[in-house]
Amino acid sequence: MKKLFLLFAISIVANVFAQKQTLSLDQAILAYQKGLTPNSLSNLQWVDDSENYIYKDNEKYIIKSAKGKTITSFGVAKFKKDFPELKKLPSIKSINTKSLIFTYNNQLVSFDYKKGKALNQLQFDEEATNIDIFSANQLAFTIDNNLYVTSDKQAKIAITAILDKNIVSGQAIHRYEFGISKGTFWSPKGACLAFYQKDETNVSNYPLVDVSTYPASLNNIKYPMAGQASEIAKIGIYSLKNNTTIYLDIDTKDEHYLTNLSWSPDEKYVFVAEVNRGQNHYQFNRYDVATGKKVNTLFEEKSNKWVEPEHDAVFLPNSNDEFLWLSEDDGFKNLYRYHINGKEKKQLTHFKFIIKSILGFDAEGEHVIISATGPDGRNTLTYKVNLADGKSEIITKKEGVHYTQLNDKGSYLIDNYSTLTTPRIINIINVNTKKSKTILTAENPLTNYVIGSTELDTIAGNQGFDLFTRMIKPANFDPSKKYPVLIYVYGGTHAQMVTNSWLGNAPLWMHWMANQKDYIIFTLDNRGSGNRGFAFESVIHRIGGEPAMEDQLLGVEYLKSLNFVDSKRIAVHGWSYGGFMASSLIMRYPATFTTAVAGGPVTDWKYYEVMYGERYMDTPQENPEGYANARVGKYLDQLTGKLLLIHGSIDPTVLPQHSMTLLKEAVDKNVQLDFFTYPMHPHNVRGKDRIHLMQKVLDYIDVNNH
Repeated sequence: MKKLFLLFAISIVANVFAQKQTLSLDQAILAYQKGLTPNSLSNLQWVDDSENYIYKDNEKYIIKSAKGKTITSFGVAKFKKDFPELKKLPSIKSINTKSLIFTYNNQLVSFDYKKGKALNQLQFDEEATNIDIFSANQLAFTIDNNLYVTSDKQAKIAITAILDKNIVSGQAIHRYEFGISKGTFWSPKGACLAFYQKDETNVSNYPLVDVSTYPASLNNIKYPMAGQASEIAKIGIYSLKNNTTIYLDIDTKDEHYLTNLSWSPDEKYVFVAEVNRGQNHYQFNRYDVATGKKVNTLFEEKSNKWVEPEHDAVFLPNSNDEFLWLSEDDGFKNLYRYHINGKEKKQLTHFKFIIKSILGFDAEGEHVIISATGPDGRNTLTYKVNLADGKSEIITKKEGVHYTQLNDKGSYLIDNYSTLTTPRIINIINVNTKKSKTILTAENPLTNYVIGSTELDTIAGNQGFDLFTRMIKPANFDPSKKYPVLIYVYGGTHAQMVTNSWLGNAPLWMHWMANQKDYIIFTLDNRGSGNRGFAFESVIHRIGGEPAMEDQLLGVEYLKSLNFVDSKRIAVHGWSYGGFMASSLIMRYPATFTTAVAGGPVTDWKYYEVMYGERYMDTPQENPEGYANARVGKYLDQLTGKLLLIHGSIDPTVLPQHSMTLLKEAVDKNVQLDFFTYPMHPHNVRGKDRIHLMQKVLDYIDVNNH
């Protein structure tokens, strides 16, 4: 009877599978283009100075109130009178209750969407990059290495006109570390523009070859390698009223970092977190905008490992004197309240979890709204924190990964979230009452496809930490079978692979591999990865991936304890830091892994850049043993399995030299390994070529993992 029931169950499952489509690798890689990602509301954002929001649907913009009333809608026809050549709706840069801003044909356009009339058109150069819009009447941009500003009151003005190509103005500095994402910073009222400038004279040129020309041509980039000369940074302040520029009086000949640039609301001061090159000490300093002179040091932080300020100062509502600062001085990223005199400090929150960002303040100015993980680091939740006593309340009550936008009145949130099993729900939440109204519930885009199961779990790790894991099983999983395993690893700082989001944050190629090749796909977030606190992350200091590898091996031991895992067929794949991990794991633990594919791998940390590398490893001169032990080539003699290295030929992040030097050493040591390059691709392979990449990766693993 039991046997008959089992056969009947298998028959039902087979019929269900027969009615569903098989996911192709093309579909898995190009999931968004193929309609296999959860539906959303395009261009969803708040309308400034209101409780209305806008989104695009069926080639129409629709504006609704937070309570659900439709305010207005308009399509491309609304724009045709002034822009007859416009074929589709423009992407909105910002919108208020009367007008919106968009760019078109090298113009910044202010458009009255009620009357269908252009209010203002501000021209900028076709070559313009790093465009920074203050208002419809004022913007900054760069051309090559110089910075410009234009407004409706004056034509294009060159803030810098420096011929020396080593001097770069108005662009992000310090290789986008320390939370830096741009190089220009408008003052709150638009009277001034602060900007970064870097002198790369002492930074080595690194040659990248363009093979698309006839013959091939050289493209030198500036790349400061660990332990070598770095850039020298400055901060300029340009006054639009006076058409003058001053530079803050900061001596950076010691190559220290200028980070987290912030303005006071009254535009009198600029604040800078200045980090020493050793990255174990920073001072938060105030500078006078009129003179460029330092006024005072408000506070400083030191560590025997590293300090890493990543967020700007956020001033309290209606205050020129008090601001909030995010710091992990107590081991977790918490909120601190400061006064610009530097004498008053109050720790507002004492969370044992990570605050990710400050979203704004509520309508009464009594609470700050923040995004944080909450007690489970796999979530991202939204809280409000009382500015007087630090008491907190959770606003997004359901666990999951919530991306929230606060309207500028501080009264409502757009909450866009997913969980492991929830593709997407978008709510409008009242900040005070916490009542929510659902405006979108996305259907499962994979309903008609054969998809395996995804399980999130934790295993016990070292130092008392739990380690987050994700396991994907084939759709026809049979616990009596033995399955080969592919471990996907990243393992580096600031990153988290396992989250309580749709499908556990796993890309669809993992499901293709699980189903088409009958694999278990496993991922573990080891110590050193993000969103778990300073102790969890900083354990890697000076010893590279050692703790990360220990934790990955704990994951392997867990896998081996499962009856359905074939412990003799375990492969590993990763990219970037994950490439370092994958190549290191197969060489250092040859009895554990049969096969590895390392993409864009860091093989020798001395070839990596100053800002990231020296934070975690110090310099090669200060830490020769750490660099030597982390060098992948040191363990080449131990390689018994199959290793494939993959590298973009013009990778400006993890330079091709990493793979080239490892290949040279393999030849010298008579060790066989495999290599593939993607010509003219940078650090990652995107677009349709990514299908080729993942086919190569997964075929290599499937063929050799035995």
